[in-house]
This record gives sequence, C-alpha cells and structure tokens, in this order.
Amino acid sequence: MDRTRRRFLAAAAGTAAGAVLAPQLAGRADAATAGTTGSATTGATAGAALGPGASPWARVPRIRRRIRPPRFPRRTFPVTGHGAVGDGTTMCTDAFRQAVEACAAAGGGRVLVPAGTYLTGAIHLADNVELHLEEGATIRFSRDPADYLPVVYTRYEGIELMNYSPFVYAYERTNVAITGSGTLDGQADATHWWDWSGDPPPTEKPDKTLLAAMAEEGVPVAERVFGDGHHLRPNLIQLYRCRNVLIEGVTVKDSPMWNIHPVLCTNVTIREVTVDSPNGPNNDGCDPESCVDVLIERCEFNTGDDCVAIKAGKNADGRRVDAPSENVLVDSCVMRDGNGGVTIGSETTGGVRWVFAWNCEMSSARLERAVRIKTNPDRGGYVKDIYFRDIEVGQAADAVIEVALNYENKDTGPYFPDVGDIDIRRLRAGRAPRAFNLIGNPDNPIRGVRVTDSVFQEMTEEDVVRDVKDLVLRNVWINGERAEAPS
Repeated sequence: MDRTRRRFLAAAAGTAAGAVLAPQLAGRADAATAGTTGSATTGATAGAALGPGASPWARVPRIRRRIRPPRFPRRTFPVTGHGAVGDGTTMCTDAFRQAVEACAAAGGGRVLVPAGTYLTGAIHLADNVELHLEEGATIRFSRDPADYLPVVYTRYEGIELMNYSPFVYAYERTNVAITGSGTLDGQADATHWWDWSGDPPPTEKPDKTLLAAMAEEGVPVAERVFGDGHHLRPNLIQLYRCRNVLIEGVTVKDSPMWNIHPVLCTNVTIREVTVDSPNGPNNDGCDPESCVDVLIERCEFNTGDDCVAIKAGKNADGRRVDAPSENVLVDSCVMRDGNGGVTIGSETTGGVRWVFAWNCEMSSARLERAVRIKTNPDRGGYVKDIYFRDIEVGQAADAVIEVALNYENKDTGPYFPDVGDIDIRRLRAGRAPRAFNLIGNPDNPIRGVRVTDSVFQEMTEEDVVRDVKDLVLRNVWINGERAEAPS
C-alpha cells in the first residue's frame, strides 16, 4: 500500500466512507465513542467497569491502550556482516542464523537486511530481536522443503503437530518484530508448494486425514511428526506463543499457505502491511489464532483466500488447547481479492469474542464475501460480541454478509457452535448477488444479528435467511426499498 493511501486511511478513522449512498439513510449514529479511563489486564475484565448500557465500542480504547508495540535496543547487526550476499543466488540461511544469535546474545536489537535479494531457508527469531528490511531488500525463501527442517512445533489448520518450519518463525519469545519497507517472498507457485494442495501426488490430503485422526485419538503432539516425506504446507510467518509482537511496513507474498499466522500470542500489532498473494490456495492474509489483544490497522490484502481470518483451534485439538481469540481490532484496512474480507472461522473451537472492525474498504470481482462467519457442528466453540461499522463494499461475488453454521456442508455433529450477538452498522454495498446469506441449524439457530443504517444497492438474487432467531434490520435498504426481517 502506498504511503498516500495509508495516510488517507489513517485520517478516515471515525468517519463513514461512501457518502454517495448516504441519501438513502434516514440518519446515522455517532461515528466515535468516547473511551473511559483506567486499564485492565485481561479480556474478561476489559469492559467490566463500563457499566450497564454502555456501548460495546467503549471497549475499543481500553483494548487499544494495552496493545503496545515492542521496543528494541539501538544495536544493529547487518546480515551482510555475517556472510549474507544479496545476489539472489547465494544461500544465506547461516548468515541469518548467526545475525539473530549475535543480536540476541548482545541483549537484543535490529537484524538489518540491506537492499538486495537474499535467498534463505527458515529464519528463527529470538527474544528482543527485530528483523528489519530496508527499502529495496527482498528475502526470497528457498523452494526446497529440506531447508525448513528440522521440524518445529506448529499448527496446521487449527491442529498442533511437528512439521516443516514456517519460513519466519518464533516460539515462546518475547519482543519480536518484522519491520521495514522490504518484501518477504515465499516463492510458492503451481509447481512449488501450491501443487501439494491438489489431487495428483504429491498431495496433502492423506496427511490432513492422518493428522485429524491423531488429534481425535489424543496422540501427543510430540508424536505427530510430519515434515520430510509428508506434504503439509508451512506458513510464511508464524509466531507461536509469543508476547509483544510487531509486524509493520513489509510486503509479504506467495506463501505456501497462510501468510501471517500469530498463534497463542498476546499483544500483537500488524500495521501498514501489504499481503499480495491472490493466486495461491489457502493464501489467507492474516490469521490470528487463539490470540488476545490484536491490532490490525492500515493494511492492504489481496489474497487467494480470506483476507483477515480470526481463528481459535479446530475440533478435538481445539478442545484440548481450549484457548479463545479475544479483543481483535481491525481498523482502516483495504481488502481486495479473497474468499472473505473480515472472516471468523472456520476454526472456532476455542471461541472468538470481542472482535471490532471499522473503516474498512472491500471490493473486487474476486472478493466472495465482505463479512463472513463460518463454522459447523464438528467445531463447537462460540462466536459472539462481533461488531462492524463503517464498512464500504464496492462489489462482492457472493453474499455481502454471510453467517453459515454448515461450513463444508456439515449440518449435523456432536458440537454445535454458539453463534450470535453480531452487530453491523453503516455498511454500504454497491453490487453483489445478495445482501445476506444466514444459515443456522434447526437445532442450533444463529442467535442475534443486528444490521443498522445500511444500504445494499444492486443485489441480483434473493437473500437466504434460515434458522435465525432475533434478526433485526433497522433502517436497512436493499435495492432502494426498506428491508424487513422475516417474521
């Protein structure tokens, strides 16, 4: 995203986009809610002192005050000082390792990547280490799976295992960052990594089935060893059980699967990042999973799957870990291609609560949905206290708003998810097949969806609303007519 665009989005905070649609609205609520003083240390207590009747948005300033990027000592360790050569062909894995180790041994600082193209395998960060890419710097990751061994403790689609290392990885670290204006290039394409998602060998499907069975049977994570000889794709960036995380300014592209994946982290800032990965299978932009206190702001996403997807573990393994995602803020982001703009799920087993998204622009002929919640009766968990406002949707290829409890066409199962308390205000959509695709379950309806002061201009198909309790449409217009909730 260019700097002018970022400045525009920052200035737009607290205002509504898409004024051209405003004449169809009878009125609008205040765009900003004043914060309150004080602080809290956990998601459960974040709004305890707000009092009955207070706007849920009054939580946002409290959450935001707790999210503070890490700071690092003013020491610099250029990777070129440890043998790295930015010619695009010299393998620099050892140079990156030595630079990180030297930085950590000194008490922390910045591992500097100067302009140039650096070919490398896995980069593992340490406490108090900032990986900084100067303008003109590209880290180009090797296409050889052997360069991501030995296996590490990781997650694959919500299930823990030992697998190929993510390309940039940190485990149980404090104060870690990836910053700068350079690019992290995963180099995945139809013949490297992405081909594992298909049907002809090599394919990930047998390994996905095996991993799911291991989790259901309670096999210890240390014994769920994949990696060499297997085909479960690693993430580009995964920070696991870390505290105080910053990813800022960089461009990431062409990951084997999910691009940015914080797991079980606390205090995460992802700011002014561009994810440019529209052609890869499962190339989600940013997937905070089982994380608390996350800020995603002024980012641009162009992805082959969901742009932002908030997750919390899957099925038996999600119940074993039992860790929710809470207090996630998505502010002033742009979403282009993708299966969903801001998505929750489908891995919802640990629960997702207190998600706020505002001042986001979403539009593409290949953006399937703008707001999406997906889960099924195998997942369980909960999704509640979800708040969106001031969302501008130029066009979408399917429903503007989707809440579906039958993900992967599963209508029955032993673990019905609890989904409800979803509030959407001042959403303006230009063109899409339908405004709503809301699919609950006769034995487990969606409970509580409120849409207020919103306009859907050019919808070409009938809405789908099934097994939803307490759907409220207040001052909502579809194709120029006031919409009413089904009785």
